[in-house]
Amino acid sequence: MIQFNEPPYMGMELTYINEAIQAKKICGDGAFTKKCHAWLEEQTGTQKALLTTSCTHALEMAALLCDIQPGDEVIMPSFTFVSTADAFVLRGARIVFVDIRPDTMNIDESLIEDAITEKTKVIVPVHYAGVACEMDTIMDIAKRHNLKVVEDAAQGVTSSYHGQALGTIGDFGCFSFHETKNYSMGEGGALLINRDGYSEKAEILREKGTDRSKFLRGQVDKYTWVDAGSSYLPSDINAAYLWAQLERVQDIYDDRMASWKLYYDLLKPMADKGILELPHIPDGCIHNAHMFYIKVRDLETRTKLIENLKINGVLSAFHYIPLHSAPAGIKYGRFHGEDRYTTKESERLLRLPMYYGLEKDKITRICAILSNNQFL
Repeated sequence: MIQFNEPPYMGMELTYINEAIQAKKICGDGAFTKKCHAWLEEQTGTQKALLTTSCTHALEMAALLCDIQPGDEVIMPSFTFVSTADAFVLRGARIVFVDIRPDTMNIDESLIEDAITEKTKVIVPVHYAGVACEMDTIMDIAKRHNLKVVEDAAQGVTSSYHGQALGTIGDFGCFSFHETKNYSMGEGGALLINRDGYSEKAEILREKGTDRSKFLRGQVDKYTWVDAGSSYLPSDINAAYLWAQLERVQDIYDDRMASWKLYYDLLKPMADKGILELPHIPDGCIHNAHMFYIKVRDLETRTKLIENLKINGVLSAFHYIPLHSAPAGIKYGRFHGEDRYTTKESERLLRLPMYYGLEKDKITRICAILSNNQFL
């Protein structure tokens, strides 16, 4: 059976975890956490990077730093994971969903401005599959309407938009290091802070409302409770696992990109005949080969294809059920404008196996099954 996903493992993870244990420092903000912070800041250019226990928690921290209050409105696509909305719903916000672009599955930047009201506080672009949203337009809208921008870059680590790392363009960026992502710590994420005046507040928020980070740096002789907060920092054991991958980012990137390109090349003849559609990468966007998906005729075709691939030893998957159609989406949000593409395109999308170390012969086999498939 060809698995849909396998978590990355580079070989040094257990060594680094053992080092953390031997150092008798396995709680948050140990040596490996600091290594990861430094790497993220250097590689992305963000002002401040903080590892979190999940991308969900990074989004929750961003919502708190944006000072979301009950009744505020937050604009985002409906085609996203529940955490994108949950982080703001927990603060009492009303979610305003807008349609997506069918070419990238990202939020349609041309529809955002019409969805803005006097209650709008934040725009949340989601960089689907590690492919950037049209950030120049989104940032211009945000600037003119005095809105914050929180980038959900859960899938976008090492991707960029016109030379700028995803997660560093808006006020805040949120990464995921879940086991399904390119670089993993099992469960984990990171918050990127890109604007002046938020770093210290974020540290306090992440450390249960205390100034412990200052204490650890020797800036105060004791730490105390100074503001509201929670515990968002992961164990250094998790960071040790992640560090084994961050120090070999290029190897992982090159391997995944080779797989992505092989899929694309082998399936392009089918796309040229109109049998299926392949991912689109806009000019100026460098993606990270987070996933490879195809689009088929309709939901019925996709359902049959998933089952047929499984019978042939290949595990594939659909992706998000649009949030605006979910019970909580109906309760906590509304769809602004017409749902021209969100539902239709989400029902056509099928994700194929993609992970570090995926062998070429397996990709060739998957594509052969697709090219000979009776349901396409």
